[in-house]
Amino acid sequence: MSHERPVVLFICTHNAGRSQLGAHLLDHLAGGRYDATSAGVAPGEAINPEVAEALGELGIDTSAAAPRPVTPELLTNADAVVTMKPGLALPGDVPGELIEWEFPNPESWGIEGVRDLRDRIRAAIEDRFV
Repeated sequence: MSHERPVVLFICTHNAGRSQLGAHLLDHLAGGRYDATSAGVAPGEAINPEVAEALGELGIDTSAAAPRPVTPELLTNADAVVTMKPGLALPGDVPGELIEWEFPNPESWGIEGVRDLRDRIRAAIEDRFV
């Protein structure tokens, strides 16, 4: 790809938890070196409130975040696609790098569990991108 900043697309099922954590944390940690975004294969209605709270504890504002569907265009535009769950059915080919991580769905977790997930995703981002 020929982007000024590499585009990293995080994908999970609902784009309400794991992929939101990934995109927001990469944006926060990488100091503008990447264009981090996210999408879901079956988008939910809104970002998980505990995910928003856990990110807010780090000073990350998620008020403009909203789940959206992954599209062939998003896949084509990404330099790297990070699935937060292996084997997701994507609506097209991934011409860039495909990275498959495995993190559990925090859909019905409390804030303590989401904090732990946030910290695990943060460590994976620091190891791979920062």
